[in-house]
Amino acid sequence: MDVTVVGAGLVGTSLALACVRAGLRAALVTEAVPAPAPAPWDTRIYAISPGSRALLESLGAWQRLDPARIQPVRRMEIFGDRNPARLHFDAAGLGAPELASIVESGALAQALWASLVEDGGCAILAPARPAGLVVAPGHASLRLEDGAELQSALVVGADGRDSWVRTVAGIQAPGRGYPQCAVVANFQCDVPHRETARQWFREDGVLALLPLPGNRVSMVWSAGESVAHELLEASPEALAARVAAAANSLAGELSVISLARMFPLHAHLARRVVKPRIALVGDAAHHVHPLAGQGVNLGFRDVSSLARVLGDRGAQRDCGALPLLRRHERARREDALATLAVTDGLQRLFSSALPGAAQLRNAGLWITGQLPLLRRLLARHALA
Repeated sequence: MDVTVVGAGLVGTSLALACVRAGLRAALVTEAVPAPAPAPWDTRIYAISPGSRALLESLGAWQRLDPARIQPVRRMEIFGDRNPARLHFDAAGLGAPELASIVESGALAQALWASLVEDGGCAILAPARPAGLVVAPGHASLRLEDGAELQSALVVGADGRDSWVRTVAGIQAPGRGYPQCAVVANFQCDVPHRETARQWFREDGVLALLPLPGNRVSMVWSAGESVAHELLEASPEALAARVAAAANSLAGELSVISLARMFPLHAHLARRVVKPRIALVGDAAHHVHPLAGQGVNLGFRDVSSLARVLGDRGAQRDCGALPLLRRHERARREDALATLAVTDGLQRLFSSALPGAAQLRNAGLWITGQLPLLRRLLARHALA
């Protein structure tokens, strides 16, 4: 076996499929296969960048999605907590058809899994749980709880923020927990969203309303624990009224169509993402605050990079050789560092109560909005 991928989330499944398409012998180890998508609307959604969409199209997964449940985002508006701080991006101004596509997590997971199964080139072990990992000079041996053993040139940890592979490999991932939780819910709105994503940096957290097909929006409100619990425990009517008011009535009156859920927030960055015969991708390698909507796109860029490095290895036939893996590490380090720095810096700045912090953050947002070149550079990074 060339590659064994541990973890069948969006990133792990796409990596296993990308490896097979690159001509590699691959196996995927997962505790469970993706569950059916929630109805009527999944509260966990992703803003898929054009670059990530291109990857998913190349894997045949994007074509399996129901077009009626994909929402293009052609404009984004960002508001500070004091006027006139405001920033906007427009796809047409960037020469792009869209800034992102809003897709439900469950539907995307099902599409990737169906593509992997239909391809048939990947050995799928499910349900299976890893129990031991031994790295030898010529291979890595992954032992499963049922006693089975897999030998491959490379083991990839795509097993989430609490990665088992990262832990047993002895790779540290310094980070910090935010004193915030993300509350998500979906709403029907009576004012058309006009394919616009909106985000408000508020004193009580960061509120985002992302467009869904029809007159619907998906909310992500990253707030302190007390506010988050208030949102979670509010009646549907009270939650809808509170969100509508926080959004300055830009979405009009709201009504809940998917009950609220809450997720704790934290960030980390692995000190290394490769070792001999081991690599980390996705949340196993990095986890960022959701305010920029870049977490899963970072993971998909990991997939593109690692699959390309392994597929183009030339005379170096050993997929687990450290010099080869370091090409991937060098290619991905700057992107991960920059995304973490920006998201963590914004979270700190907009949650700070220090004197002058409010003036500084809103002035920065306003100045950025007045500089078209800087605005384009920021948007171009998000399109990748």
